[in-house]
Amino acid sequence: MHAMLAVAVNAAISAAQIIHRASGDLNQLTVSKKQHNDFVTEVDKASEAAIIETVRAAFPDHAILAEESGCTDGRSDFQWIIDPLDGTTNFIHGFPYYCVSIALAYQGEVTQAVVYDPSANELFTATRGGGAFLNERPIRVGARDCLADGLIGTGFPFRATDDVETYARLFVEMSRACAGLRRPGACALDLANVAAGRLDGFFEQGVNAWDMAAGSLLVTEAGGRVGDYTGGADFLRLGEIVAGSPAVYGQMVPRLAGYSRV
Repeated sequence: MHAMLAVAVNAAISAAQIIHRASGDLNQLTVSKKQHNDFVTEVDKASEAAIIETVRAAFPDHAILAEESGCTDGRSDFQWIIDPLDGTTNFIHGFPYYCVSIALAYQGEVTQAVVYDPSANELFTATRGGGAFLNERPIRVGARDCLADGLIGTGFPFRATDDVETYARLFVEMSRACAGLRRPGACALDLANVAAGRLDGFFEQGVNAWDMAAGSLLVTEAGGRVGDYTGGADFLRLGEIVAGSPAVYGQMVPRLAGYSRV
């Protein structure tokens, strides 16, 4: 395993132990709101602190972009992009679909990725050019080549500022175009499941870099494609993503392009 990936795996496991312990007694959680329907718990913060501590010990000069603590500028072309608990709302309710997401980017390009699901004990990893793995076994995107047969993941708008009406039109359009739409509620894990062939595609708007970075590398290293709604490469900055097997991705982009914020 690549040395930098090994650090990411160790960091994810440390964070997952904190999350797993807290999941045993959710009544003790202290929950606060960042904004309407956007929650943070002390578990998010403790998980993030554990990840940053592990990364800092190995690479003290690297930059870090993390959901709860923001951006720290290291004197480095390396940047760690961290979501300590993607799916916080699920976690608060005891719904077992959440994960730790850690990516390492070099000069803006994601080169290492870890997504860890503590509920299922599933560790997704990828190194650029080295393939994608689930618990150390290689994974590939699904073989279905027709959107009409595909199971597609999405994310619903949930912030007060989100344009729900436009999304509702898109939801109707996409639900008619595929075999089924699913919204489990954790973008990073949804992308990992595209990489593993469990979902044939995924699309969401209004997402942050830390939701997408690790999952995007998992998908491409598993043989899939990732882009913004127009098929462009700037999805991390734009906050919109479409991912899937090459054929399904190619059929999703024309339907999503008109909804793009590009």
